[in-house]
Amino acid sequence: MKKKQSTQKDAILAHLKKRKTINPLQALSLYGCYRLSSVINRLREDGVNIATEIKEAKGKFGKTSYAVYKIKK
Repeated sequence: MKKKQSTQKDAILAHLKKRKTINPLQALSLYGCYRLSSVINRLREDGVNIATEIKEAKGKFGKTSYAVYKIKK
């Protein structure tokens, strides 16, 4: 019997369940996912209740904002 190939969506859902949060930089470096928001949207369509928190960071080009996702309880 063949093992089901893991997708980015599966990997990100497992990450959320195990590590609680994920942001776009983590998704890119860990899973090669350039469009985390798209994967999050597909998970929401599958019925996963995911919250979005917008964070700000100060970088060398000024302030930037990014999303942090987590599963709602």
